[in-house]
Formats: sequence, structure tokens, C-alpha cells
Amino acid sequence: MKPFVVVANRLPVDASPGGLVSALHPIARSSGGAWVGWTGEPDERPEPFEHEGVRIHPVELSGDDVDRYYEGQSNSTIWPLFHDSVEPPVHRRAWRVAYEQVNRRFAEAAAAASAPGATVWVHDYQLLLVPGMLRELRPDLRIGFFLHIPFPPVELFMQLPRRADFLRGMLGADLVGFQQPLAAQNFLRLTAQVLGLRPDGERVEYEGRTVTARAFPISIDVAEIEALAADPAVQDSARRLRKDLGGDRRLLLLGVDRLDYTKGIDQRIEAYGELLADGIITNDEAVLVQVATPSRMRVDHYRQLRERVEREVGRINGEFGDVGRVPLHYLFQSRTRAELVALYLAADIMLVTPLRDGMNLVAKEYVAARRDEGGALVLSEFTGAHSELSELCGGAFSVNPYDVDDLKRGIASAIAAGPEDLAGRMRRMREQVRAHDVDRWARAFLDTLG
Repeated sequence: MKPFVVVANRLPVDASPGGLVSALHPIARSSGGAWVGWTGEPDERPEPFEHEGVRIHPVELSGDDVDRYYEGQSNSTIWPLFHDSVEPPVHRRAWRVAYEQVNRRFAEAAAAASAPGATVWVHDYQLLLVPGMLRELRPDLRIGFFLHIPFPPVELFMQLPRRADFLRGMLGADLVGFQQPLAAQNFLRLTAQVLGLRPDGERVEYEGRTVTARAFPISIDVAEIEALAADPAVQDSARRLRKDLGGDRRLLLLGVDRLDYTKGIDQRIEAYGELLADGIITNDEAVLVQVATPSRMRVDHYRQLRERVEREVGRINGEFGDVGRVPLHYLFQSRTRAELVALYLAADIMLVTPLRDGMNLVAKEYVAARRDEGGALVLSEFTGAHSELSELCGGAFSVNPYDVDDLKRGIASAIAAGPEDLAGRMRRMREQVRAHDVDRWARAFLDTLG
């Protein structure tokens, strides 16, 4: 039993860990903590084990659990609904039943792993019911919950079947964290509208406890990205990329996303194709590299998105390309952290244009990598990062990703900007990101949780 326990859908044993693992693994290790999660493979039943100083407690998921809890309720119901219903959410009773059963399994594993009075930090949309279930099992615990994706407006959340159960689940936490202040406000409004509670500021009384809802914008491991950007091997890779794609004679535009309908990839490619058709850019002057990491390909929406994107890539390259030189390189594959940083260093313009995103850490990684204060960031208004990198410091070129003309305007503005303007923008963004890294995010949440 441990004094600090992280509960997340996945365990921190991946070869290329993401931001969540980078932030929490050192804290779990230094506190002699534990991590509860799924291995990522169905029907595996490993016993608890030690991993880099953290006690790992695997939660088993059957193939049916993966279909119903993970790909069903989590990724075909909650994910699209919480992303402004960019694609229509699907509602099925069997998925909700499986989601509740798996959440209870996670809660029971967390209860068993936690020492008396321990601090437990539950993460993300796959585990919305866990805080409430864990509170029932272990009322002695200090429980935090953080939602990494957007939290929807009241009128959208109201569409969710069993909506009151999800709110009660989140209210099991002492501290409920969101990416943006408006998300916390939406949550508190819903506690009043659905449960009849009486929020006061950022707090609400529930079952004799005070629950706080507040924004804690997540960030990245800046030191890790800067170290990779300073690595001579990574810098050599960046130089080779530029040479292979046309050297200094061509502007390199870059998109790096999971292949997901929320990321605005097809709208971005459409805008780039129109810039070519309008003659604002030519194949000799610019090239777009779009990295699309495979994701959830068993879900229909994702298969259809891949087909649309690849069809449009083929059309643009066929219409505007030449022998040995195409205007758009599309990579449907995963890249290592070092390979991504090499791409960031090579890119003149980074295109981060999701239709909706809780934060978008790619934008912050690009900024952290640009120790040379070069490059430009074109950033969607509908990312959490926009409030920091555009509204707060005026560094990014802001666009509405639903408006192809506005996307084209933003890209053209970044292309036309002078070096002094670009350096000033990048300098301001780098100051913001370096001052608010992932360690500061985690410490701010845990200090508030107490």
C-alpha cells in the first residue's frame, strides 16, 4: 500500500511515454508511489510489479472490455461529445454497462493499492466514475481528478445518458481539474442544473465535503525537448530533412497529429491545396509534411477519416506535383521523440489547427524545440494552448480551423512575416512555455489538493 497513487487508463511502461508519464512518474517514484492502469493488451493478467521505482498495479481488460468500455463508451460516446460533437457520438446501453464495470475495477485496484490517508490522482475521460466509486470504498483518501480533454458546454453535456452519474463520479474527488477556466465553470453549472447543488465561486458542497473545480493548464517537459533539440544527432537529422525536401529554397510546413477527426487534418490539407491552386504558393516554393499517427483504426469514424485524407493527398500531389518533387508528404506512421524534434527544428511553419483540443502539447513542443527563436506557429482558436500562446503573449498566428479561408489567411500571414516579427513572437512563446512546464503543472495541482 502506497501514500501516492496515480490512476490512469494506461500504465507508464510504454517505450515512448507521453506528457502525463513524464510529469507524474518522477513524483510517484520519489514518494514511493504506485500506478494503476491497463497494459494496453487485452486479456493480459500480470501480477503487480516494480517499474523504475514505482509499484505497478495492472488492471485486466478483456477483448470485450476493450470493444465496449474503451472503443465504445470512452472513444465513440464521451470523446466526440466532449469535443463539441465534431462527429456524432454513439450511445449504447451495453457500452455504458461495460464502462461502469471497468471503472469499478479501476477503483477497487486503487483502493487496494492506497495506504491509509493516501493521495490518489485519477486521470481523464475513460475514468469519470472512478473518483465517486473510490470515495465509497475509501472515504479516508484525498482524491484528485484531472480531465485532459475539453469539458463540453452545458447543452452538449445534457445529451449524455446517465449524465447525473458522471457528475457524481467526478464529485467524488476533492479537487476536479480542467484545462481551461470555462470548463470548470461548465462543470459547476451542471452540478446546479442536474444535481440541484449550490456552487459558490469555484467550490461546491457535496455529501458533506467541499469540492473545488479549477483550471490547471497542462504543459510539457521543456528540459527534455530542449535537450533533444541540442543533440547534434537530432540537429543533423533536421539538416538532412531540409536538404531532402528542397533545402532553403522551399519553406517547410509541418503538421503532427494523431489521426483523429478532432485534429482538423482534412481542413488543413484542403486549405493548403487551395493555396497551391490560387498560386499563393507553388510546389517549388513550399512543401507540407503531415505526420498522422495511427489511432483507433477499429472505429468507423477513424477509418473514414483516413480514406478522406489519403484521397485528398493523392489529388493534390497528382495535380501540383512533379517528377521527384511533391507538395505534400503524408506519413501515416508513428515517430520517436527524437524524430519529432528533428522535424520541429526543420519546419519553418508549424500548423496546429484542431477543431477542438483540450490543450495540444505539439504546439508547446514546437516552441520548446526552437532554441534558435526561428519558426512560426499557426494555431487554432479552439485549443487550450491558444489562450497562452496567442491571447496571452501574441506569439501564434491565430486561425479558425472551420473556415478554410481563415486557415489560408493564417498560413499566408506566417509565410509573409519578417524575421524580426517571427523572432519576437517565438521569444514570447518560449518565455511562456519555459515558465509553465509540466512539473509546475503537477506541483500546482497536488499543492492545491493538499
